[in-house]
Amino acid sequence: MTTSLDYLKQTGTIVVSDSGDFESIDAYKPQDATTNPSLILAAANKPAYARLIDVAVQYGKGKGGSLENQANAAMDRLLVEFGKEILAIIPGRVSTEVDARLSFDKEGTKAKAKELIALYESLGIRKERILIKIASTWEGIQAARELERDDGIHCNLTLLFGFGQAVACAEAGVTLISPFVGRILDWYKKATGKNYEGDEDPGVKSVKKIFNYYKQHGYKTIVMGASFRNTGEIKSLAGVDFLTISPALLEELRKSTDPVPKRLDAQAAQAEPLPKVSFIDNEPAFRWTLLEDQMAFEKLHEGIRKFAEDGETLKSLLRKKLSA
Repeated sequence: MTTSLDYLKQTGTIVVSDSGDFESIDAYKPQDATTNPSLILAAANKPAYARLIDVAVQYGKGKGGSLENQANAAMDRLLVEFGKEILAIIPGRVSTEVDARLSFDKEGTKAKAKELIALYESLGIRKERILIKIASTWEGIQAARELERDDGIHCNLTLLFGFGQAVACAEAGVTLISPFVGRILDWYKKATGKNYEGDEDPGVKSVKKIFNYYKQHGYKTIVMGASFRNTGEIKSLAGVDFLTISPALLEELRKSTDPVPKRLDAQAAQAEPLPKVSFIDNEPAFRWTLLEDQMAFEKLHEGIRKFAEDGETLKSLLRKKLSA
């Protein structure tokens, strides 16, 4: 029996699992997996993952120093432990996020990315299998530009809501971007009181525009739609490079046998020409474009705050265990 998930894969879209709960990943045979502080926090509270917390706490204690130093070390190790377990299941890459509080700190982001890669390498995992997730701020994009160019560290630019962010990421030569489809829809529904479906969904429209722009101008950066609210959004983007999907929606696709026709295509992307623009070396223009897009500006900063809060909650859990 061919499922909707099979049909989606047949369009050429690479399916990625969006979860820290690696025990739920294998059934869907994704190529890659993405994590973030919120997903790791949700998984870390499950008894099945207590052993990973124990490993992280022991590592933190071994580092010594102040409680805060130990908690920071334990936090990094926990993220990497989840990544390591996920990489044992999938054939491709895992995305591991830097601390959201570094979103406006280029040098801090670069340093943290290198620390996470070194930690993976100490466990025998090559950097080619890791994507470092960084928020799509001006500082984050510049950090990713230098990490890709100077250190060969692959980056996934996340919390991407606006076209200007996407343009700058492509110019920076980042490996992959994660435009957040569902969170764009959330904003428009709240702002207008309207319902949007299929091709009218503003999140779907945003990803299509980015995909078409990248293909028209020959950018190699992978477009990976993320943060879906329903399978309709996923089906509307069939044919895009990658889609990262939660286990609940992967299960819905696996239980369905509805066909999923290809909707996005590199050839068809040429149909409506989009003029080339540039932001990568123009910080004022980048910031102004982001500010003018109220949805993108609000959602970027709200997303950073939420990831920072969940990261802090996770760190508090580790602090308690370190103090016990």
